[in-house]
Amino acid sequence: MKFQDLNLNAPLLNALDDLGYTQPTTIQHKIFSVIMSGRDVCGIAQTGTGKTLAYLLPCLRLWKFSKDKFPQILIVVPTRELVKQVTEEIQKLTTYMNVVTVGVYGGVNMKPQALEVQEGCDVVVATPGRLLDLVLDGSLKLKSIKRLVIDEVDEMFNLGFRTQINNVLDRLPAKRQNLLFSATITEEVEVLMNNYFETPERVEAAPTGTPLENINQFLYHVPNFYTKVNLLELLLTENADMSKVLVFTATKQMADDVFEQLDTKFPDQAGVIHSNKAQNHRFNTVNRFRDGSYRFIIATDLVARGIDISEVTHVINFDVPDEPESYIHRIGRTGRADKNGISITLVTEREQEYLAAIEGLMNYKVPVIPLPENLIISDELTEDEKPKVRMRETLIVLPKVSESKGAFHEKLAKNVKVNNKVSHRDKMMQKYGKPKTRGKKK
Repeated sequence: MKFQDLNLNAPLLNALDDLGYTQPTTIQHKIFSVIMSGRDVCGIAQTGTGKTLAYLLPCLRLWKFSKDKFPQILIVVPTRELVKQVTEEIQKLTTYMNVVTVGVYGGVNMKPQALEVQEGCDVVVATPGRLLDLVLDGSLKLKSIKRLVIDEVDEMFNLGFRTQINNVLDRLPAKRQNLLFSATITEEVEVLMNNYFETPERVEAAPTGTPLENINQFLYHVPNFYTKVNLLELLLTENADMSKVLVFTATKQMADDVFEQLDTKFPDQAGVIHSNKAQNHRFNTVNRFRDGSYRFIIATDLVARGIDISEVTHVINFDVPDEPESYIHRIGRTGRADKNGISITLVTEREQEYLAAIEGLMNYKVPVIPLPENLIISDELTEDEKPKVRMRETLIVLPKVSESKGAFHEKLAKNVKVNNKVSHRDKMMQKYGKPKTRGKKK
């Protein structure tokens, strides 16, 4: 099947020709007619299968010109990088159309974005937090929205955007088409669809958790962090075909630590990206990686969701993610657009549990490669890897409250003082045996 076989108009076909796209992917041609029918849709497709174009093409095909300043299409995504990417894709597809697209996200001044949406637009691409800010501010009106797209909704829930998403959905027109796209469907996503979608049709490009066929997966069993660093350095040094490599770490601190270890050995070849980095730094790092200035970048799972970087040769999991779905998203950064890719995972003994969960999700046993003979096995351990000294716990049995007299208790009878007021007459009687008077006052 070719794009000409779909019910696309001339402006979209011309834009696709300019971009060099000729054949739709599985998810793109399977879901096109369903969206065109107006039904609510839940699209399940792995990262790298063309989800973005799968919802953009039918939405733009159904778009109609309006003099109204309010947007007709709302696309909600989890990260700023994905806002930028989707916005750029729409601008490429609408080269021959009069469609105005605005991307909004947090972490930057809201006023310029508010002015931009107030001037009028047809499509809004937004992160949940900034979207709700603009709606509550009154800058963005949602009364004309005809189609809502929620991309990577499971990741939005992981990032804590559930409340914002529900608030936005409550403010949208009741008569609209809902489109949800993700590589994994969790229980929370099911609840969202049951509450806000009307009998959505599910379209799957591949069962959830199925590894992409054009990604060759391997793993090394490695004892500790510094041996992982040595192995990563060795692989980058000896393999010239590792020309565009994504290295994933579990935490921001680990990303910085790995970058610090490798930056001196590969000067001006590496970048690091995570949520603590400034917005301009993140954009510049991704751009330098795209244009080949950086040979590899070290990143957290922030990059695993939706960032479209073409021709990534290798994905290296410096550690094993604790969520099996995150592994699928990570390795999906390579092997895109029907090209082959390689995934390498470095596994310590304590990460075996996570690996077992990943292999169970994929129903696939990742092949093990023996460690290179010239690899330096480090004995140095990080603080987290050092054995913990466990102190012996001594239980002190405290007396029961009923058995303890406590700080306040009854005095002995001999120590009990009673304040009895005795008159002068009685004192004299007790002392002299007869009443005594003080005498008359003169």
